[in-house]
Amino acid sequence: MPEMAAEPVRRPADSAKEEFIDLIERFLEYLAGISERMPFAVDRQKFRSIVTLAALSVAIFITWKLLRAPPPRQRRQPRQSGEVTAVSGARSSSNSGLTSSEYCSSSAELRSHNRVDELFLPGKHTLAQIVRYRLNEGRKVTCQLLGVILEETTPEELQEHATVKSSVREVLLEITKFCDLYLMERVLDDESGERVLLALKDAGLFTSGGLNSEKVLFCSTENGRISFVRQLEPDWHIDTNPDIIHQLARFIKYQLHISPTRIERAAPNVFSATCLEHFFGILD
Repeated sequence: MPEMAAEPVRRPADSAKEEFIDLIERFLEYLAGISERMPFAVDRQKFRSIVTLAALSVAIFITWKLLRAPPPRQRRQPRQSGEVTAVSGARSSSNSGLTSSEYCSSSAELRSHNRVDELFLPGKHTLAQIVRYRLNEGRKVTCQLLGVILEETTPEELQEHATVKSSVREVLLEITKFCDLYLMERVLDDESGERVLLALKDAGLFTSGGLNSEKVLFCSTENGRISFVRQLEPDWHIDTNPDIIHQLARFIKYQLHISPTRIERAAPNVFSATCLEHFFGILD
């Protein structure tokens, strides 16, 4: 029995090419028919050449677009549960090393403060380095006295006594080494102001650092403290009064709100800590 010749196998690309050529030819014939029905004479040969060139241009453009099309994206494989556990564990272990009680947002303006987390590993950095990082190289600081520098928390207590916190002295001395520090408070009488100045002097803040009595300001109202801060235009203001923190938030670059309890932030540029020492990692 004679062998039958095998028919050539047509590839999909060849079939598509032939279909495209056939489509072009039928389109040209259609246009030629239209040209014959026109009320004026048309050179059929020239017309056919122009249409062929246009069709070729369209074909080249379509081919170019198809070649530039990005390849289909591969679906991302879900993470293995072991990897998720490892990542979560790493984050938990890194967060457990923080000693500051403030809570920070991921605001771009305060992004540099994320670098400070690593400073709370004991023995790795000096207090001076931590203070500079925490203050983000700020050069002027204003700070309330009651509840921050002094043991007393009300102006009435200052009428009887004034005591500087022993744990805050070292931090203040470091701040005054590279910052212009101003202390301020509301007092009920001149004698209260004199007690405060004497307490600061006895703590060695006037002799060991850059602080002097002219940078300790007193006023009779809370609004007076706001006025002091607005006039001095510091890089940082430290206060215990949430209303003052709120009013100054849009005027001062950074603020530290000292509060014994965790509170909601008044603004992205406001930090929170239970005390000044905690903010700089002095106390656990």
